[in-house]
Amino acid sequence: MMDLQVIAFQTDMTRVISFMLGRAGSNRPYRNLGISDGHHSITHHQNDPVKIANVQKIDSYLVENFAYFLKRLKETPDGDGNLLDHSLILYGSGLGDANVHTHHELPTALVGGGCGQMKGGRHLKYAKDTPLNNLLVSMLHKGGVNTDNFGDATGELEHLSGI
Repeated sequence: MMDLQVIAFQTDMTRVISFMLGRAGSNRPYRNLGISDGHHSITHHQNDPVKIANVQKIDSYLVENFAYFLKRLKETPDGDGNLLDHSLILYGSGLGDANVHTHHELPTALVGGGCGQMKGGRHLKYAKDTPLNNLLVSMLHKGGVNTDNFGDATGELEHLSGI
């Protein structure tokens, strides 16, 4: 699927892709990683070190797959740069702590140059109650979609560009 997405961008078949990488919403196991318990159930680890280690193993696997996707984008020429230079990719989780289903302080990465609109290589932390949809509004603005209304968004995030 990663390679197909790269080809879709490369051939300009699409400019937007939404792709769920993982099985967190299901109880399918990761037998390829030696984990026979369901993904969802082990995220409710109740501080069991074996379950936590298995969740970490799954998370590492997912990040490795994401890194492969980024590598493929970076090595694919596109105009005056590469596909990664000309993309804006959001990678993250819907839960901050799956053990208790918190949806605050979500681990989120925004990757790519956004055609020169993004300043990378930084860690930004926003106020605790900042809606994630503020990031999505900011991304829409970078893509030329002018809206201030998206779900519970309260506006655009500061400090994303800084160029």
